[in-house]
Amino acid sequence: MAAPNLVRLIYRNVRVNTDPASLLILLGLPAMYLVFFGYGFGSFAAAAGSSGGYISFLAPGMMAFQAVMAGTVGGSMVWADRRWGMLAQLLVGPFTRAEYLFGIMLTSLLFGLGGAAVMLVLAILLLGAATVPLGGGLAIFGAIALGSIFFGSLMLFISAHVKSNTAYNSIQVLILFLVNFASTVFYPFSTKLPYALQVLFVINPLTYIADTARNGYHGALTVTNGYEMIVLAAETVVLLVLATRAYLRSDVSLE
Repeated sequence: MAAPNLVRLIYRNVRVNTDPASLLILLGLPAMYLVFFGYGFGSFAAAAGSSGGYISFLAPGMMAFQAVMAGTVGGSMVWADRRWGMLAQLLVGPFTRAEYLFGIMLTSLLFGLGGAAVMLVLAILLLGAATVPLGGGLAIFGAIALGSIFFGSLMLFISAHVKSNTAYNSIQVLILFLVNFASTVFYPFSTKLPYALQVLFVINPLTYIADTARNGYHGALTVTNGYEMIVLAAETVVLLVLATRAYLRSDVSLE
């Protein structure tokens, strides 16, 4: 595999997804969650007499959510490239299917880590101090790196099977809603939740990412976080293999 070809594909992918409208969704939406939810829900905590530290709880959750947003970048690019014939054109040139696949995965990884870094800077600005220990920072970005590949593989798998733009967008929105709100991004896990929701929280990979990012952010990593990352890594490998097989078997164009 020629490294220059891979770099060119990544550069192309980044250029396509860094227009103002795309950045508004990828970075603006999580940033607005952090600001409005952080201060809005924090006001409830303050009214109830708590210390009002909800932003410090939410900020790592928004870093974790960047893994999901990054995954949508890769899946959407594969679907659009197949739909509009760009994948066929790229493969006619000096690029191979493997190079295109690696380019998509690495693009998702870059967007996940870059988005998490932006959320970290925003959290520091809102909270007024940088308190993340080195080990915690490595855990945060390691979890988000794994999560970006996981959700990138999930969206790639879906895009390889779906031929309708409406269907793909509907599935993507449903996944975004489900994994976001059925996780510990916005609130902690509680045994008072209905049993069905408890199950969703426990099996949701975003919960593992958010838990590790939050504990890493506060310097409180546990053995459980290590187990969660092992499970996430295993799930990522399995899903990446399935997504790769589906992608290699799919048509290069939907026309």
